[in-house]
Amino acid sequence: MEKLSNEEINKRLEHLNGWTYEKDAIHTSFQFDNFKDAFTVMTRIAFEAEALQHHPNWGNVYNELEISLSTHDSKGVTEKDFKLARAIEDIVESA
Repeated sequence: MEKLSNEEINKRLEHLNGWTYEKDAIHTSFQFDNFKDAFTVMTRIAFEAEALQHHPNWGNVYNELEISLSTHDSKGVTEKDFKLARAIEDIVESA
């Protein structure tokens, strides 16, 4: 998959609240009421990531979830990352 230009990435980020672009990846974080809620969302994201065959680089400490998306084969951000980011947004909004 083709790596997106910085201009394309920044334009697409305008439609994703709270996401940033740095070091060839897009990043965000979410806070939940507790660990159980954070882990529940992570589980839902994991199923979606598996269906898309694209997996996040992420971490969880108690109620906070940090996510970075990059397409390693393309050495940067591609459409796959934005597709997963939109899915993540939908999951978090419905949680």
